[in-house]
Amino acid sequence: MKIKKGFVLRQVCGENVVVGEGLDAINFGKLLSLNETAAWLWQQAAEMGDFTVESLTAKLLEEYDVTEDVAQKDVSNIINEWQKVGVLSE
Repeated sequence: MKIKKGFVLRQVCGENVVVGEGLDAINFGKLLSLNETAAWLWQQAAEMGDFTVESLTAKLLEEYDVTEDVAQKDVSNIINEWQKVGVLSE
């Protein structure tokens, strides 16, 4: 999967938010607030282009002191949220 074209991570008033820019994101109409870890995962996903739960889990395990089970659950949850709000494509 990939982050859809037109969605970018920005710092707004000290908060990490995903906003839609351009015509591809015109129907988004909201901000998606991310905590520090979720914002870090967004950046990793953006750099990777194509990503999977497994590839983001591996990145999370390299960066944070967390068990593989917790990392995979957290990554799965955030990807599910991103899919629900429509910022990812297959």
